[in-house]
Amino acid sequence: MFRPLRKFNYVSLFVFATLVAPQGMAQETPEMIAEGKQVSFTYTLTSEGDVVESNSGQEPMVYIQGGGQILPALEAELEGMSAGQEKSVSLTAANAYGEVRQDAFQEIPLDQLPEGARVQGAMLQAQGFPGPIRVSEIKEEVAVLDFNHPLAGKDITFDILIVGVEARPPAPSITPAPAE
Repeated sequence: MFRPLRKFNYVSLFVFATLVAPQGMAQETPEMIAEGKQVSFTYTLTSEGDVVESNSGQEPMVYIQGGGQILPALEAELEGMSAGQEKSVSLTAANAYGEVRQDAFQEIPLDQLPEGARVQGAMLQAQGFPGPIRVSEIKEEVAVLDFNHPLAGKDITFDILIVGVEARPPAPSITPAPAE
């Protein structure tokens, strides 16, 4: 029934262990970025050779792949990457923050702006508007506000380091407090 064991070297022992391993057990592979995975990464964003923004050396950015939380074209470029991998991703303006739209410029009376913001290039925020608003021009009676994204019309490059890829964490369960 049983045969006596003969001497094995490490290579044949590895081959033997691989052959007799249960078929359902997959070898461990790094998690790859795929739909629904939680991804953390560091990046440096440049436009025309100038650094616009960076979180290198800081806390990584975290998003859910397929959740619409980052630029769609960037998300597509990160698909299939694993922790520890680096990539440089160049996006045209159309695939990044869009082209400059002329209908995103609006004139408002100067007296509706705070005095300190009545300067070309001043950045404003408005309740109910998701991004910054730039004062594009100051005229005699009005200010021209630019509601385009500050990077609209610009090609950009992300230099990315994938820090981690994990299964999406479960949503926190909310339990009502017991009635007293």
